Amino acid sequence: MTGSPGTVLLTGAAGRIGRLLRTGLPAAGWSLRSTDIADLAPAGPQEEIAYADLADLDAVVDATRGVAAVVHLGGLSGEAAYEDIRRANIDGTYHVLEAARRCGVRRVVIASSNHAVGFTPRADPVPVDTRPRPDTFYGVSKVAKEALGSLYVDRYGLDVVCLRIGTQAPRPTRHRHLASWLSDGDAIRLVLAALDATAPGFAVVYGISANSRAWWDLGPGRALGYHPQDDAEAYADAVDPPEPTDDLVGGDFTGPEHDL
Repeated sequence: MTGSPGTVLLTGAAGRIGRLLRTGLPAAGWSLRSTDIADLAPAGPQEEIAYADLADLDAVVDATRGVAAVVHLGGLSGEAAYEDIRRANIDGTYHVLEAARRCGVRRVVIASSNHAVGFTPRADPVPVDTRPRPDTFYGVSKVAKEALGSLYVDRYGLDVVCLRIGTQAPRPTRHRHLASWLSDGDAIRLVLAALDATAPGFAVVYGISANSRAWWDLGPGRALGYHPQDDAEAYADAVDPPEPTDDLVGGDFTGPEHDL
């Protein structure tokens, strides 16, 4: 986006990444309108609170009026029953994009996930245009989020950036995280790049740090202006041993514990 930062509608503001952005985006000059169904009080600097259920299109439209961009993190962050996943993640994303369209908001940043391609074998690197291979209903919802974003770009002219987030945590703890880790600082840098990129149209980028052992392609993210600074290798001596599912992008989400 060009010009001075304005107000970002931040959905899912009570979650881990949401909490990071509640400080990181105002520090970069953005104002926030933070929303969730969980408690968000008190409001921070340059922040207003607007509680809204993503299942309620009218409430999402009300929350979207007057903002410059949307960062959509809201929804279920792990596997659940299909109906719950559909309602929170797929229908909720439709409501966010439709609200943006109705309110004239051109930039939407969507939290996708590596689990959209979870059954993909590891490679060097895994490109962003690899075919969808979701590992769970949660992964299916991320494929659907990306597809909805693509539709709203092609049909309505929005700019939509989908972030296939890896393992976002303060530090890596498992062997797989040496490839998939996204540090706190890089998570903020990733979202800022997605907000600031000039006319990205529809873009899918992997959300990981500059990990020496990464097997996901960071090229598309760098092209948008994302320049990660952290490397999981600094923690390599402290992580758990490899697991059998580490050879697939989705890790243990591909294991039998997620069978129906």
